[in-house]
Amino acid sequence: MKIKVILLVLVLSISSSFAQKSRLAAADKKFDDLAYIDAIAIYKKVAEKGHKSVDLFEKLGDSYYFNANLTEANKWYAELFALGQEVAPEYYFRYAQTLKSVGDYTKANDYLTKFSQKKSADNRAKIFVANADYLSEIKQNSGRQKVELAGINTEYSDYGGSFYKEDFIFTSARDTGGVSNVKHKWTNASFYNLYSATVTPEGYLVNPKALKRKINSKFNESSAVFTKEGNTMYFTRNNFTDGKQRMDASKITLLKLYKATMGSDGSWVDVQELPFNSNQYSCAHPALSPDEKTLYFASDMPGSVGQSDIFKVAINADGTFGTPTSLGGGINTEARETFPFVSDDNILFFASDGQLGLGGLDVFSVKMNADGTMSKVYNLGTPVNSPQDDFSYLFNSKTKLGFFSSNRAGGKGNDDIYKFVEEMPLPYDCNQVISGVIVDEQTKEIITNTTVTLFDEDMKLISSMVVNEKGAYIFEGLDCEKTYFVRAENTAYETVEMAVVTGSKSGTTSTQLPITKRIKQVGVGSDLAKTFNIKIIYFDLDKSNIRADAALELEKIAQVMKQNPTMKVDVRSHTDCRQTVTYNQSLSNRRAKATMAWLVKNGISANRLTGKGYGESQLVNDCGCEPTNESKCSEEEHQANRRSEFIITAM
Repeated sequence: MKIKVILLVLVLSISSSFAQKSRLAAADKKFDDLAYIDAIAIYKKVAEKGHKSVDLFEKLGDSYYFNANLTEANKWYAELFALGQEVAPEYYFRYAQTLKSVGDYTKANDYLTKFSQKKSADNRAKIFVANADYLSEIKQNSGRQKVELAGINTEYSDYGGSFYKEDFIFTSARDTGGVSNVKHKWTNASFYNLYSATVTPEGYLVNPKALKRKINSKFNESSAVFTKEGNTMYFTRNNFTDGKQRMDASKITLLKLYKATMGSDGSWVDVQELPFNSNQYSCAHPALSPDEKTLYFASDMPGSVGQSDIFKVAINADGTFGTPTSLGGGINTEARETFPFVSDDNILFFASDGQLGLGGLDVFSVKMNADGTMSKVYNLGTPVNSPQDDFSYLFNSKTKLGFFSSNRAGGKGNDDIYKFVEEMPLPYDCNQVISGVIVDEQTKEIITNTTVTLFDEDMKLISSMVVNEKGAYIFEGLDCEKTYFVRAENTAYETVEMAVVTGSKSGTTSTQLPITKRIKQVGVGSDLAKTFNIKIIYFDLDKSNIRADAALELEKIAQVMKQNPTMKVDVRSHTDCRQTVTYNQSLSNRRAKATMAWLVKNGISANRLTGKGYGESQLVNDCGCEPTNESKCSEEEHQANRRSEFIITAM
């Protein structure tokens, strides 16, 4: 009996092992097919039986992460890092995002720091390093809207939005009965269709109705945008054209952009896919510029750096399209940038989980200037943004009424549409002036005949001017909280460049730009080290050997003497007080001799050099030690006394 029990346990154990492997294999297939809901169930069963591995926790976490359930994803990413094994840098970023979703911003920033160290070239890392205090800025941007549920949400996913004449057009997975209720394998929800709703005077949405059948197919439709005259529509659909479904090389049906026109009977006809679509990448979520000459959209097409980037393409007068171009690294990151929208005052809003936010997708904005430049990227802050996914921002700059979508707690479904009224705008029109005066570094006299040039943070030329008779320059129309570089050039002076960070409010950032003469005036008694801005020749504690950094500075002394062959120099070495007077005198003598020996070895005649050590007899501060050889001075103060001087004794 005992033997039978043992055999039974063994069989069960083996069966369990095979079952685990079988479940994992099945889950992997469903994961690779993007059937995340099915994979979650299988991965959880395996994990609950005590199975642990990097691959299991990565995929289980990802299954929730890519379904926008960041709270659950956080649990499994925590298990992943608890293993203490090596994981890809991307998981440091994803874990940080999920930590934000549960309110642990301190730990999130720790993991963002680790991510930045592992992937320093990543745009997300660069943004984090440059904006480590981003939470304070988000706090400043917060509290500018009054937010409420819009009124048409269901237990299903409702999101997106655009204005079409007097109506609001949105996307929903609700079952209307008019379209076959097919389930989507990514989410286990109904496929998305386009709906219209009426906007009440108070801004609520009522009377939702599905758009007509020629637009809503048996596949996904979403994110429509309309021209102002209302006769042209751009929208997103699965790769489904003329009744045929098409797939990429991995047998996945991706997303494409389509165009439709209004027929004489009021229905949308002549549905055509846009020419820059492809079966091998997705294009989605169109938006129009105010002049309707540019179409913005999200895509992972070649040239993108992340999972999806924001692109733009010209709409030509004859209805053809130009070549799509990326909005670049200031906007796009290695994560997701999606759901663009451009307001009437030319402000681009978009959702991103690569820019610095509160967790998941946040809504960001940037002002697009007429000259093609852009302002800094702003996080809209709360209450629009939350620790979960916030996206699909729509705003009427005249009425101040807008809508956005979110899967935050307190809604009715997976995604819900919220209405808001903007009560205080962000400071897009914050204008800064950089002004200053060019002065001589030594005499502080005003210098004229100087060209001053302004560059942006990428060293692109902005403007250049010659200072006026008072040595003054001024650059106007600049952005707030942005780094610029000011360069001063004068034939009689060394070229100088200085970084200037503009203020956070409209106003003037004043600078004084001191410049140094190219031709130095020296004479007997001058100290070459001071005249030529040569660093003090330091020695290690209790050492007299010439260090590598000291050799670099001594080379400058040698070059000055070679250019002036009649010049003679007295080398004077000094110590701090932290030894006996006798010892310090001896040490400084050795240092003076070592300095002269180096100069002779490097081409300076010995008869042009004299030298002496002065020990602690000529301190430059109050850091004396007598009679105890002890002092309360700092190391920096003592170091100032461990110096060498190069006094000209003859010209």
